[in-house]
Amino acid sequence: MENKKPTLFTCLSPALLHLYDLNNAVVVIIDVFRATSTIASVLYNGAKEIIPVAEVAEAIKISTEIGGIAAGERDGKIAEGLAHGNSPLEYTRTFIENKTLVLTTTNGTRLLHMALTNNAGTIITGSFPNLSAVCEYLVEQNKNVVLGCAGWKDRYNLEDTLFAGAVISKVKNNFTIHCDSSLTAVSMYEQHQHDLHSFAPNLTHYHRLVDRFGLIEDIRFCFTPDVANVLPLYKDGTLIAVK
Repeated sequence: MENKKPTLFTCLSPALLHLYDLNNAVVVIIDVFRATSTIASVLYNGAKEIIPVAEVAEAIKISTEIGGIAAGERDGKIAEGLAHGNSPLEYTRTFIENKTLVLTTTNGTRLLHMALTNNAGTIITGSFPNLSAVCEYLVEQNKNVVLGCAGWKDRYNLEDTLFAGAVISKVKNNFTIHCDSSLTAVSMYEQHQHDLHSFAPNLTHYHRLVDRFGLIEDIRFCFTPDVANVLPLYKDGTLIAVK
C-alpha cells in the first residue's frame, strides 16, 4: 500500500490564516518584497541570527540590550527611529557577519507572529533567493505544509503568490494538493517563470517600491532564484540558518 502523502495548502492572505490547520505543519512565511528576501540575504551573509519583532520600539529595545542591529520598515521605507531598513542589498557580509539583526516589517514579521499564535508546528521563511533550500527542506521533512503569503496589509499580492507557485511547481509530486489557491499559484508561476523580471512592472508593490523609492535593484534581487540559498528556521525566538 502506497504511503499517504502529506498535504500542501496555500494561504493567500494573513486574513485567511485562521482557516488553516498549522499544528504539526511546516509553515513557510513568504514576503518576497522584501522581508523574507532580506532574511535570506542577512543569514546567507553570515549573520548570527535574526530576531523578528512586531514593533519598532521593541526592535530598538532588544537591539540595545543585546548589542544587535535594529532594522525595519513601514510602508516600504525605513521605519522612523531606525538607521537600517528592509533592503536585502544593505546587509553585506562585511556589515552583518556574526551580528544579530532585530527586524520589524509591515507584513512579513507580522505574519510570522500570527503563525506562532496559531500554533504552527515549524516555521521557515522563503523567497526566490532561497527557493531551492525551501523546497529541499519541505521534501525532506515529509510533513503537511502551509505556504503563507504575507500580502500587503491583509490584501492579496502577486509576488508572494508567484513564489508559492514556484515552490509548488518543484515539490508537487511529493504532496497531496487539493487547494484552489495552490492551483492558482502554480498556474501563474508556470506561465511567467521565464520572464519574472519583465513581469514585475505589472505588480502593485513594484510601483510602491520603485516609483516612490527607486528600489529597482532590490526587486531584481528578490526575483532571482538561489542567490542567497540558505534555510531560515524559526527556533526559540530567532531565525537561524540551517546548515
